[in-house]
Amino acid sequence: MTDHALRLLRQNPRLAELAAFPFNFDLARAADGHVEEVRLASGGQLESVAGDDTGGTYFVCADGSVLYADSEGSAGIIGSGVDEALEITIGLPGWHDYTRLSPDDGAERILACVAETEEEIREYHGIDEERAELRAALGFPERSPVELVGMLHAALLRTEPDFVLLNADEGCAYELLGPPGPPLWEPVLAAGRADLALLRAGDRAAWAAVAEDPVRRRLALRAAQFDRAEGDLELLRHLLRHEAESSMTDELRLAAVLVGLRGDVTDLPLLYEVRETTYDTWCGLGGMPEPGASGDALREWAKELDESAFGTDPADEPVGTWTELARNQGMTELARVALIRRLDEIVMDQSRLRRPDAPRELTTAPLRALAHDFEGLGDRIQALRAQRLYVSLREGAARVLACLDQARLERAVGQLPQAARTLAGLRETLAASEDDSLRDWRCGSLGRFMAKEHYRLTRALADAGQPEEARALLTSAEAILGELPEVAAKTVRELAEEAVARVWEVS
Repeated sequence: MTDHALRLLRQNPRLAELAAFPFNFDLARAADGHVEEVRLASGGQLESVAGDDTGGTYFVCADGSVLYADSEGSAGIIGSGVDEALEITIGLPGWHDYTRLSPDDGAERILACVAETEEEIREYHGIDEERAELRAALGFPERSPVELVGMLHAALLRTEPDFVLLNADEGCAYELLGPPGPPLWEPVLAAGRADLALLRAGDRAAWAAVAEDPVRRRLALRAAQFDRAEGDLELLRHLLRHEAESSMTDELRLAAVLVGLRGDVTDLPLLYEVRETTYDTWCGLGGMPEPGASGDALREWAKELDESAFGTDPADEPVGTWTELARNQGMTELARVALIRRLDEIVMDQSRLRRPDAPRELTTAPLRALAHDFEGLGDRIQALRAQRLYVSLREGAARVLACLDQARLERAVGQLPQAARTLAGLRETLAASEDDSLRDWRCGSLGRFMAKEHYRLTRALADAGQPEEARALLTSAEAILGELPEVAAKTVRELAEEAVARVWEVS
């Protein structure tokens, strides 16, 4: 993870010239920057150190890793440091053709691919003497193509989740340059599988530790969902009792299903007791057979619920299941990347929002959920991306409320002019609307929310040193406040007074 070779290239024009041609690692292109503004989804540091003649850029990340981004929207880690990245680019001048190769492909195939690519390169210019000279000058060993492809493969697999590159303006993610990593559910479920094995081993201390920890308990239940063993009934009963302490959760419903599928009528009192825990559990476990029912009735209830809500393939679970469990385990970047890629899919193809029961209609619920989940991760930029698309697909009162949320997010990320335009559009919509649900907006909570967001944005504009814009918006805020009923106006006045005072202060 050193940059010894990079220092040598910067100090020695001859070596820098060789690196640039024929190995296409050109230090001079670093000054040009990338073809577009980019940033890491994780927020980490990026430094452009070189480029190539296709518009690609080599970035050094905060930990020294080298991220290569091409001009077509793909990116990936190609070395743990500049030295390793240079070893690969010099040793494999056709490395772009090998990003999908792995050691599993075998030495014969790897060597054949490398030989074919390098013969094509040699038709136009030399690489052998140049490679030997550069390797010797930089102190690199003569590694075989098979070893270098293994190094490249290992580096590319490190791209997600910490080094995912985003277009800085649009927020969409670059595609992976190399092979895809494991599906999200594998790392998320790993701890649950380990705990399920402990529970099956019968260690009573483990039974207590897992059952009393909400995250471990839910992960163990998810592991049991996809690995159903006949001998699990007692441990499932144990987890079910403890999950009821969290009131209604998807995992409580899952635990009830896994117990109910056995069709053991002696479990009916336990299931009934769990259902009666709270009003939410009573609603969430509705339709459950009561004590005295037959085993067949219990089994049929559990089977229907299993088929509609759960199943045995983790790949069929909604991405939200795994991102929530990832967040619960502190796997923030894994969750963030999965959510970004899900949002990108919807942005590129809105047909993904089609309702299965009504294919001509779109459901906006996934976008609302994405905006909520991104805010939970503290990523308001991505939340705003989801919210804007959500707004564009809403109508009537729902669109107005969604626009208020959009203005709030725009204010939160510092996009104050955009927030002001969003609020101006809202005022125009309300003034021109013939929708009965919007005519009395002043009397409901919408009027109060409108006034509060106007005053909050007024304050933000004043704090940002934009007194003229703040005064203009203050006029609109005061007009809205003047139209509210006295009861609603009272809840806004303190905020209004603070905004007015701040505007006068900066004016």
